[in-house]
Amino acid sequence: MIRIAGLSHRALRVPDLVLPAGRVVLIGPNGGGKTTLLRLVAGIDLPGEGEILVDGLPPRQVEVGWVGENPEETLLFTRVADEIASALRFRHDPCLFVEEQVKAVAGDLGILSLRDRETGSLSTGERVKVALAAALAARPGLLVLDETDSHLDGESAAGVEALVRTSACPHVLLATQRMELAARADLLVFLEAGRVVHAGSPAAVFAGLSGTPFSPPVQGWCR
Repeated sequence: MIRIAGLSHRALRVPDLVLPAGRVVLIGPNGGGKTTLLRLVAGIDLPGEGEILVDGLPPRQVEVGWVGENPEETLLFTRVADEIASALRFRHDPCLFVEEQVKAVAGDLGILSLRDRETGSLSTGERVKVALAAALAARPGLLVLDETDSHLDGESAAGVEALVRTSACPHVLLATQRMELAARADLLVFLEAGRVVHAGSPAAVFAGLSGTPFSPPVQGWCR
């Protein structure tokens, strides 16, 4: 469980919010506070006021996997295999385990053929998958995705969603503009002007957003 209490940071205000284990999806207009909240829960930023606990621990004491909307900003290594292995090597995992994890997660994402490529030669969609592979390889307790799917086509986005859903990560927190993905969340949160306007099941949240640009497409709603 992720517990947010008395949170005040820049324009974001969250008095009390509980996010259960599973896939929590954030939606809302640009500038609504989604990225700010994600960065705080991931421990990248510290709140001006309030507390965030992930299973009782501050975010910086939890293994967190982060993939932003522009992954090239966070890629550290020039070779794909080294990037995927980075978190494992930083925590000094055994070499054989690292090699096995890199191969396994690259295979799951369909990027085995990219392992010896330079990250600078990749397309944006390939960089997203490499960044996600690096995050998943570390087996994080919390995976945070900030509109990571915005650079993926529909098929790739669906494949990534399926992989994330079946991963062993207990907490997945993501922001998206794809309402069909939001409709499959375990918990859906709508943020606007730095406030949580709706939080609940997709059915309940979308009922409150009926007639807005965030109404679900019929196809996504029926799944």
